[in-house]
Amino acid sequence: METLTTGLISLDDALTTLLARVIPLADSETVSLTQAVGRITAGPVISPLNVPPFDNSAMDGYALRMADLDARAALPVAGKAFAGSPYDGVWPAGSCIRIMTGAPLPSGCEAVVMQEQTALVGDAVSMTAEISAGQNIRRAGEDIPEGAEVLAAGVKLGAAQLPLLASLGIPEVSVVRKLRVAIFSTGDELQPVGQPLAAGQIYDTNRFAVRLMLDKLGCEVIDLGIIRDDPAALRAAFTQADASADVVISSGGVSVGAADHTKEMLEELGEIGFWKLAIKPGKPFAFGRLPHSWFCGLPGNPVSAVLTFYQLVQPLLARLTGQHGPALPPRQRVRCASFLKKSPGRLDFQRGIVQRDAHGDLEVKTTGHQGSHIFSSFHAANCFIVLERERGNVAAGEWVDVEPFNALLEG
Repeated sequence: METLTTGLISLDDALTTLLARVIPLADSETVSLTQAVGRITAGPVISPLNVPPFDNSAMDGYALRMADLDARAALPVAGKAFAGSPYDGVWPAGSCIRIMTGAPLPSGCEAVVMQEQTALVGDAVSMTAEISAGQNIRRAGEDIPEGAEVLAAGVKLGAAQLPLLASLGIPEVSVVRKLRVAIFSTGDELQPVGQPLAAGQIYDTNRFAVRLMLDKLGCEVIDLGIIRDDPAALRAAFTQADASADVVISSGGVSVGAADHTKEMLEELGEIGFWKLAIKPGKPFAFGRLPHSWFCGLPGNPVSAVLTFYQLVQPLLARLTGQHGPALPPRQRVRCASFLKKSPGRLDFQRGIVQRDAHGDLEVKTTGHQGSHIFSSFHAANCFIVLERERGNVAAGEWVDVEPFNALLEG
């Protein structure tokens, strides 16, 4: 077993190496808010105004001046203030103003009493609770002061961020330009989806899956199709991809077979950062540098390709766009409800289903056969069961780490 894993780099070391080398893009563009979904802020976003823009009432009730409370037990109502229709008349001494939630405070207002703490006495209003200065008042800039940073650089824009910018009257935002990612698959056995299969051929699942994930991540995809097992054709594909993209992703050809030319081509045209990982599935993953782009070589097996894209390429793309925070969800420790087969030597990512048991506690069970060609396991799963490198078989009832799928692999 030692000879099979000697020289393999750990996933943590691979990720550290990869992220340390990659420098975020400096290019940006300005887009409207409606075009900014999923984009990454290129710099801090500053509020041009106070939120709320003026002092206003937090309740439906009555606007008061504290001195008027001492004048009489019940106060006549001198006027009304509504959201969008403030009271702008003269406010007589010894009176109150009927006010609604969100309405601007009349000049001199020091408190708002909610209507549930009042009683009508003829045409006047009596207070039925103790009043304190400042109660039920929203001050201008209390939520966001003018000039405050509302979003930092590196924030992914979505339903929680874009309405915030709209509420500030900001019509457009500066974002990191879209990453250009060139993809191709290698192998004489591959056939595009939708074409009939000849003897010995299989469909090019990997490039299709990679393209879907890149689209979900908001990348501009340059699809070079299927490259046959020919060094000249592969060299031409590498050259074309490197000239047009920030990142080049290939699938297949990074193993040790006679027709696996990708590693050889990377050594000829650029440099290898690392190759072969101590993980299962996904050992034959390659990372390196071409003259103008970064290169990721995914394994040929479908599950291995998706797993290595998820664990390594996804953080690489996040780093290039300057995103803050981890690209992957934190792992959780839960009970395993299934027997899991594992050999020591490599960090193992098995597809699992994490759910609540009859007592409300989290548990995980396997999706079944874990072969690197069983792509249907992703459809059934909602997490990876992450088994330590030197761990062996797992009995039902043992504790394991699970990594819930993020939006990239969710439905």
